[in-house]
Order: sequence, then structure tokens, then C-alpha cells
Amino acid sequence: MPTAAVAATVDEPAKSDEREFGQYIRQAIFIVLGIMSAALGLKGFLLPNEFIDGGVTGISLLTSQLTGISLSLLIVVINIPFVVLGYYQMGRGFALKTLMAIMGLALALLVVSFPTLTQDKLLIAVFGGFFLGAGIGLTVRGGAVLDGTEVLAVYLSKKTALSVGDVILLINLVIFGAAAYLLSIETALYSILAYLSAAKTIDFIIEGIEEYTGVTIVSAQSEQIRQMLTEKLGRGATVYAGKRGYGSHGHQRAAIDIIFTVTTRLEVTQLKTEIEKIDPQAFVVMHSVRETKGGMVKKRPLH
Repeated sequence: MPTAAVAATVDEPAKSDEREFGQYIRQAIFIVLGIMSAALGLKGFLLPNEFIDGGVTGISLLTSQLTGISLSLLIVVINIPFVVLGYYQMGRGFALKTLMAIMGLALALLVVSFPTLTQDKLLIAVFGGFFLGAGIGLTVRGGAVLDGTEVLAVYLSKKTALSVGDVILLINLVIFGAAAYLLSIETALYSILAYLSAAKTIDFIIEGIEEYTGVTIVSAQSEQIRQMLTEKLGRGATVYAGKRGYGSHGHQRAAIDIIFTVTTRLEVTQLKTEIEKIDPQAFVVMHSVRETKGGMVKKRPLH
């Protein structure tokens, strides 16, 4: 074997390890930024004014206000069942990162002090929701979640005819209804505003990715990517026969397989990481999918 070829073969695993390490660092940065942003939204805006949010965070806030139990403790304890569910649905890596992110948020709420930035209730609701949503969105981009509600929603959507959005809506209707009854209607209305602000911010932070994302992959390593999708991630995949029109070396009319798959937004980070391991030069196009029916999206577990 020529010397250059040997060197290229030796360098390839090193480059792959370097890319994987860089990916871990980027994910860690997203998660840390997400924790600090969510803590600011909670301690700087929502907590001093007794507003709540949706999901597990909302349940924790409501319980803390009614019982006086530490919010940090409640966030960890109430999220534990969802972390366990995430382990079985999304895999060990996702569950570990999620547990670390939740514990990091609990620690930040316990030890980091934030000033109360405004007394205006409208600004509190809007910007409290904004910073909390930014924190959740950044954490999702890091491959984890700060709130276990979405994990539960994805799981239930596979077992019932309800969509992920339907499940989240029903959960939040119960939470805000309880807030209106146990606290006050005004608090519940401001809390709904905070939730809407957070939801829109999450969509913005993760670049408009909806509950399902369609992914088209063009790569010379299409067969390896197809096997990764079907065997490692448990995803369905459709393979189109195509031809290259123009590549890095000019006009190319070579035949190539094009892969299409549909995944949940929680899996996008993992999918991109796995594709990069196989072919860093792969051309990947993602777009929002409003609804899916049939196939393997709802029938197979996420891991």
C-alpha cells in the first residue's frame, strides 16, 4: 500500500474522534447556556411573581407555591420518571444528558442569584417565557430536554391516536386549569401568556423544527447510512434512485441513492451526529412535517 494511502487510513479514525469530541463540546455548551437561560427566566421573572409555566416545570412551580417545597428538589424528583422513560425511548445517551441538564438547572436555581428585573406583569410573562423557552430550545439543540413532558407526549402519541401536540395541549390545559382554581384566574392567564412566549421561542431557537422533521440525505455512503437508520436508530427509510447533477469535481452524472426519513425533533441532533460519523460530506436537507400517518414513525420506539 502506498505511504499516502496508509497515512490517510491512519488519520481517518483520528479525524472521526476529533469531530465526535467537537460535537460533544458543542452540545455541552448548548446545554449549559440553556440551563442559565432557563434559570434566569424562572428566578428573574416567573418565581418572584408566582407565575407558572406548562409541562413538568409548571407542575413543579405550582406544587412549590402550594406546599413550600424547594423548586430545585421538585424539578428533579418530578422529572425522574420521564428520564427513565427517555432511557427506554431515546437511549442511554439522551437520558444521561437530560438527567445532567435537569440537575444542572436545579443547582442553578439553588445557588445562582438573579435580580428581579421588572415589576410589570406583562413584561414578566413575555420575557420570563422567552428566557425559559430559549433555555429549553438550547438544551434540545444540545441533545437533551429540561422538561420531560415532550418525552411523555412522544411516547403516548405512539400508543394512541393523539399527536404529540395534542398530548402536550391536554397536559397544559390541566395544569393551567389547576392554576386558575388554586391560585387565581389572573395568574393563570399571565401564566398562559408566559407559556405561549416560551413555546414560540423554542420553535425559533431550534430553527422552526416541528414535532416531526423530514430528512433527505444525499451521500456516496448511502447504504451505510440506511443501515444506521434502520438498525441503530430504528427509523424507517425510503431510498430513491437518483443522479448527481453537479458535485465538488464538476458535472457528475453518476447514479446515487437518495435516502428520505422522518424523525422527531428530539432525535435530530443524534441523527446529524450519526450521519457525520459515516460521511462528513453528506448533503442533508431538513424540513418541517406537520403530520404523519402509518409507516414506522409511530409504531417503532425512538431508540
